Amino acid sequence: MEHPFTIQIKEILKTQFGRAGERIFESSPLIQYLNIKTRSANRGSKSRGGFANLYALYVLIEDYLAHRYHRTGDYTRYEGAIFSDLFKRQRELPFGNKLQNHALNHRLNEEFKKYFPACEYVPILRNVETNRYWINENLLKLELGNRTYNLATCVMQIIDAYVKTKQSAFETFIKTCQDLQGIQTQDSERGKAFILGLLAPNVDARIFEIVSYSILKYYYHDQTVYIGFEIEKLVKENLKLYKTGRTNANDGGIDFVMRPLGRFFQVTETLDIRKYLLDIDKIEKYPITFVIKSTDSIDSLKTKLEERARRQFAIKLIVDRYMASIEEIVNIPALIERFESAIEQGYLGSILGEIVKQSKIEYNYEIDEA
Repeated sequence: MEHPFTIQIKEILKTQFGRAGERIFESSPLIQYLNIKTRSANRGSKSRGGFANLYALYVLIEDYLAHRYHRTGDYTRYEGAIFSDLFKRQRELPFGNKLQNHALNHRLNEEFKKYFPACEYVPILRNVETNRYWINENLLKLELGNRTYNLATCVMQIIDAYVKTKQSAFETFIKTCQDLQGIQTQDSERGKAFILGLLAPNVDARIFEIVSYSILKYYYHDQTVYIGFEIEKLVKENLKLYKTGRTNANDGGIDFVMRPLGRFFQVTETLDIRKYLLDIDKIEKYPITFVIKSTDSIDSLKTKLEERARRQFAIKLIVDRYMASIEEIVNIPALIERFESAIEQGYLGSILGEIVKQSKIEYNYEIDEA
């Protein structure tokens, strides 16, 4: 598989290994894995970054290089890197502040095996008892003919180049939002088209969640309810939508909460019924609204979920109870309608500003406001 960033990978290999670079690209499972993981480099900020698994590789190889095992010494005798040091280091890297431990513990190895089932090696070696970690040197050392090539340095260079590309794309994304926010009164159609582009099915799940929140926040902003404990003392309150945690964090939380109605919202890009059942179960079948990254009709989405629930549970009573917990489904067309409504209320600039704010929080990234 080749994509625009493949050119940079091959250039890095050529710079370090000369004419052997092309053969190394074709022969190394680790380089091929990097090629797969960096395919979003030139798709802009809206595509997935995939930093977690890359940074798990990065910090282990960084430790390997720091001890100069690519030059001298017997890595098989190394006591291993301490997990807490690796975990701290990956969170210091760009976009890495909120990364969890899953990549170091199992996700990188599982994904690598998925792509290279015939390879006898996995990237990370781990001693559970001592909590020490190693990069699998068998993947760093590639034998071609009568020569052995150590790929550690070029792997670091490839990841660094990828991160730099994604940083540049993200800076452009934030600056575009800010520019559109500043001129939205004169060029509202451009701002509108930009946000609509962020609602595409192939957009990064985190961006989709951020844009969904920004739209819904201002869609509900001017809607009011009367609430109180006595009829004579009812208070008029605007509906307020709160974002409750990191996007796409897999932390067991609920994505948005609305006050004062107490509505729960969960954003998802999958129709895996197990996830829906888990979300419903964790709040004890409290009514929940699902915001689904799909252009399928709401009726079609409901039908698919119910059919999959029936396959999971053969008992109609159980299925009906789960389905009754789905208060509402909001798909991409419904989000677009609510976006149009928010624009009519004059909130285009506010939505753009909210996207900037939430994106900076999510990606732990600040750029010069000047």
